[in-house]
Amino acid sequence: MSEHGVRPARPHHRLTEDGRRVREVLSYARRGSRFGPREQEAWDAHHAAWVIPDEAVDLPDFELAAWFGREAPLAVEIGSGVGEATAALAAARPETNVLALEVWRPGVAAGLGRVADAGASNVRFCSVDAVWFLEHLLPEESVSALWTFFPDPWPKTKHHKRRLVTPGFARLAAARLAVGAEWRLATDWAEYAERMREVLDAEPLLEGGVVDRWADRPVTKFERKGLAVGREITDLAYRRR
Repeated sequence: MSEHGVRPARPHHRLTEDGRRVREVLSYARRGSRFGPREQEAWDAHHAAWVIPDEAVDLPDFELAAWFGREAPLAVEIGSGVGEATAALAAARPETNVLALEVWRPGVAAGLGRVADAGASNVRFCSVDAVWFLEHLLPEESVSALWTFFPDPWPKTKHHKRRLVTPGFARLAAARLAVGAEWRLATDWAEYAERMREVLDAEPLLEGGVVDRWADRPVTKFERKGLAVGREITDLAYRRR
């Protein structure tokens, strides 16, 4: 943040000196935004209470806890998809504020419905870039749990630079975790799993590795698709030193 309290522009908002949008390397691609009937119903019913508008994070007085209406331990999920894991994990942790970061709006809408069905009123969704959010809005050692399930593997070699789990992001995420807090990850892409392990093993603030499947994480539709085509699911767990 600058000395005047103004945060750097978010991705998709950065411009060159002559007003052109800056081309950025991001870990996601923007997808369609059209809602189906069920997503629209869930959005209409719950977005006012449970969705943090993108523009809210640009305000100099933005306070995440205010959007939850309480101070509580904070769990962050990066890429919540359609909210299957979000709803289950949040419902089992009513004492925790759960921030679900997801740029795909129909996924957010679907997640709202699942969270409501699970009775998990402790979730807030936001569609702001996760790396930017962690860097500019979350203090160091403020996150009690971090979840990253099935991030885009960007399998083509030329796209590996777009992967979320990089040395730079590992350093940022580790700094945001409270001492002793855990980062849980899962992927169905074997090569990416190996790369995740290499990156996270090399981060001095983290310790951990490949673990048995996390029982708390529900088997999602996405995971079932991976298993159906013969992919092996890899779970990793790293703790902040």
